[in-house]
Amino acid sequence: MKTNTLLALAGAALSLCLTAAAAPDKAAKQAEVQKATQASLEKLYKAQPRLREEVKAAPGYAVFTSYGLSFVVGGAGGSGLAHDAQAGKDTFMNMAQASAGVQAGIGGRDTLIVFKTRKAFDDFVAKGWEAGGGGAIGAGAGKKSAGGGSGEQFINDALYYTLTKNGLEAGGAVAGTKFWKDKDLN
Repeated sequence: MKTNTLLALAGAALSLCLTAAAAPDKAAKQAEVQKATQASLEKLYKAQPRLREEVKAAPGYAVFTSYGLSFVVGGAGGSGLAHDAQAGKDTFMNMAQASAGVQAGIGGRDTLIVFKTRKAFDDFVAKGWEAGGGGAIGAGAGKKSAGGGSGEQFINDALYYTLTKNGLEAGGAVAGTKFWKDKDLN
């Protein structure tokens, strides 16, 4: 009986240690996403200074950093957050994209979604979001960006901006992008 009690206590202690170790890891990952978000915002503001005022006036915004590869078919993935401007709360999210068409490229992107209505923001956070795409030409290396890699689209009561960070992409494609809450970081 004492052995079972000792094993139960040891198991409980191990569980508490693992839970305590996971908390700083979660906080560190959240801080990493928040830092990447701020860096992405600064790049986008530098490329299009008017975005700073649009973000400030919006009920909320989302920022994602993604990396992908395409040659006829392509895929990309990334992470980011949706910021509720009224509540001052961040919801950590993931994204994935698939595409097919006349395209070739490899690289990273910063994406900013500025919500024009509270409903659009709330729907994005609660249900995720799916969006289609067209074509673009963009290039980026280091901290420089050129070409149409800083496109703007209006989708679901939100302005959607992209900026090519590193790499080269060209062509036109049918694309779908899915956004959803990150269960591990919320």
